[in-house]
Amino acid sequence: MSQGKFNENLIRLKCSVCKHVNYTLHKNRKTVERKIEYKKFCDWCRKHTLHKEGKK
Repeated sequence: MSQGKFNENLIRLKCSVCKHVNYTLHKNRKTVERKIEYKKFCDWCRKHTLHKEGKK
């Protein structure tokens, strides 16, 4: 079974403070060209920090 459609669009969000990968999500690369940034809760820092799209 091919899961290429889901694995291609999978990105990882890294905490900008401690650099741990905390979240994964899907991104439509055809319509969204910029890097995604969210303010989310980091389990390692125990506070809300900026999470940026990291490398695969």
